[in-house]
Amino acid sequence: MPNPIAHWEICVNDMEKGIEFYKQVFDWDITSIPEMKYGMISTGGEPGGGIMQAEGEMKPYVAIYVGVEDIDATLVKAKELGAHIIQEKKQISEEHGYYGMFADKDNNVIGVWCKT
Repeated sequence: MPNPIAHWEICVNDMEKGIEFYKQVFDWDITSIPEMKYGMISTGGEPGGGIMQAEGEMKPYVAIYVGVEDIDATLVKAKELGAHIIQEKKQISEEHGYYGMFADKDNNVIGVWCKT
């Protein structure tokens, strides 16, 4: 069975301007989470999305997060196939589970997510 898209994310240089822009363009409901420098986006459909602040040398990007059974195994497989690992498995929170990220051979950013 294929792995579903579980979440998507937009990383911007200026969080406040980004939130305002996407609210106005698409009429999205965006709930800011200041302590995480993140905003949860509700489009009225699934999957939901997020908007985050780029920090340091991080460049803005748009990414999808694919639901997987095993983040570590998926990152190993992606690396074996030529991907560059951006983020090893890391806990988001107890409620939201874990994620990892890689860039494919064309530098597309892909996230992987699971509850455990």
